[in-house]
Amino acid sequence: MRLLLLACLRAQTGNATTAGRIQDHLEAVGHICSLKDAFGYENPSEIANLISAEKFEAALAIHLYKGGRLLQGSRIPFGIIFGGTDINEDIKHEEKHRVMGAVLEEARFAVAFTEKMKELAAAEWPDARSKIYIQTQGIMTTPSATFNWKRFLQNAGIPQDTENVRLFLLICGLRRVKDPLYLVDVFSEWHRREPHIHLVIIGPAVDPQFTSEVNEKINRTPGVHLLQEIPQDDLHAAVKRCFAVVNSSISEGMSAAILEAMDLDVPVLARNIPGNAAIIRHKDTGLLFTDPQRVCPALQKSDE
Repeated sequence: MRLLLLACLRAQTGNATTAGRIQDHLEAVGHICSLKDAFGYENPSEIANLISAEKFEAALAIHLYKGGRLLQGSRIPFGIIFGGTDINEDIKHEEKHRVMGAVLEEARFAVAFTEKMKELAAAEWPDARSKIYIQTQGIMTTPSATFNWKRFLQNAGIPQDTENVRLFLLICGLRRVKDPLYLVDVFSEWHRREPHIHLVIIGPAVDPQFTSEVNEKINRTPGVHLLQEIPQDDLHAAVKRCFAVVNSSISEGMSAAILEAMDLDVPVLARNIPGNAAIIRHKDTGLLFTDPQRVCPALQKSDE
């Protein structure tokens, strides 16, 4: 079957990673899957022309609004894969909420990564409950065999005493919903007390204005470093060498960075939000925190 897969494909982001995995799974079972960037199309008419020109037989879209709206009125069957932005952010906007409901009504099926995500969607669109299915992400990590750890530390501006460095890695696109500055001050204070502690934030500049704020803050915050995105196999290798992966997002659907760290047997520390709590059992498969101080043992009170 010739399938169209619409997703937001900004390089080195969770959306692009997830879309690539879905494409691989579909092609592995014999389908022809063409991955297209939803940001490259403005309206359903453009997608209709694409479907006609490339003779697609069915379609999938990640995100009800960003991708799904482009499939409205489609003459081929389509399904929707929920993103965290759908339920956590876009649902708050009246027009986006209306469009998402209309897309869900047209879709043959919808996929949620967690039970919590399904229940939130079903509460908004009760008639769609029966067509929402739960399927977790399939994760496969591929650490680079040629990754240069010393060079990675050098690029981050970390002293080359590599044996003693204890590195925490926060992987995210630089936008407000990921809240990468949430832990910056506590990690800097921890670094001042224990200089071998470092936090590296790594990811693309999704929101230019917010990225400027992040740069300004980190430039005056010892122990915290910022790196642009790197190839996925190098990123997996960096994760494997770090002490723990950190997630400080305000909202998540299902964090690929957390799942990848788990696959690599690396500890995870994550903000206690529904998307993270759905995949982490506190003190079993990771640690959930609601207070930044809880992340840094050196800053906790002696009676805790």
